[in-house]
Amino acid sequence: MRSDVDRWLRRRTYSAASFGAPDLLAAKRDQGCTVSVVLPALDEERTVGAIVGAIHRELVVRTPLVDELVVVDSGSTDRTAEVAAAAGARVVRAEEVLPDLRPVPGKGEALWKGLYATDGDLVVFVDSDLVCFTPHFVVGLLGPLLTNRALGYVKALYDRPLSTTEGIVPTGGGRVTELVARPLLNALWPRLAGFVQPLSGEYAGRRDLLERVPFVSGYGVELALLVDLADLAGIDALGQVDLGTRRHTHQSDAALGRMAGQILQTALARCPGVRVTSDALVQYVRTEAGVEPVTWDVGVCARPPMGTVPAYTARRAARAAAAGGGAC
Repeated sequence: MRSDVDRWLRRRTYSAASFGAPDLLAAKRDQGCTVSVVLPALDEERTVGAIVGAIHRELVVRTPLVDELVVVDSGSTDRTAEVAAAAGARVVRAEEVLPDLRPVPGKGEALWKGLYATDGDLVVFVDSDLVCFTPHFVVGLLGPLLTNRALGYVKALYDRPLSTTEGIVPTGGGRVTELVARPLLNALWPRLAGFVQPLSGEYAGRRDLLERVPFVSGYGVELALLVDLADLAGIDALGQVDLGTRRHTHQSDAALGRMAGQILQTALARCPGVRVTSDALVQYVRTEAGVEPVTWDVGVCARPPMGTVPAYTARRAARAAAAGGGAC
């Protein structure tokens, strides 16, 4: 391992067990800042209610560490919105945020619009398909930011149990990370090789940093944020926190292949001089007629830094004039 990565790994890796909600609440009040939690969701009726309910009960009501709890619904066809609202979230429909813009499908769009729809000085993003969720995920992500002002962005690391026909394998489940993202980072951005889970869907950052970088559509958003924030703020402004174990629903190999295609496109777009000639990914399925090709579009696009969006800057200015800015 490179010596600079080893130093970063030792200095910027934290444990969620080191932080407690009451202490962080005191730190938040001392600093005069606010916290927003955003969950992007698409057809997550089965899991979103338990996640929202746990955060609302423990971190909004019991220990008011979280000021805003928002679910951004990307056009769910099930009861995701109703379940999330009943559990205590404010539900925002993605198509109703900045409606003059042509909608872009994918997770990155929901995260970007979640940034617009919230006001917290610190923003925590949590996937809505987690199983056995604990509110300490949110506490752990906020801990480094509220105790170290030098940090601007923190990603989760964890074990990812993989469900198989023979039971649950204690580690694994990060197939795209190990087969695509980690080799890319080590080859192209080796200073980021210390991130254990570069594609983790749980992370937190300071709004004044998040609003200065683009948000890539689809599954490229996590890699893009990591690379772009490191370029913007420097690797020492980034950290990671060990949350223990994360369980979520698993996708098929074909679906993971399409995810990998978007991540590869995102990485190549950040390589000057490299031209991607096609956004197509050809996969194959066996039918009664034989093996047939299926072509998918895995191209990605980028929403501009939120701080450059006129409607957002006007909204933020109006809010600041009415209530004053935070201090985080």
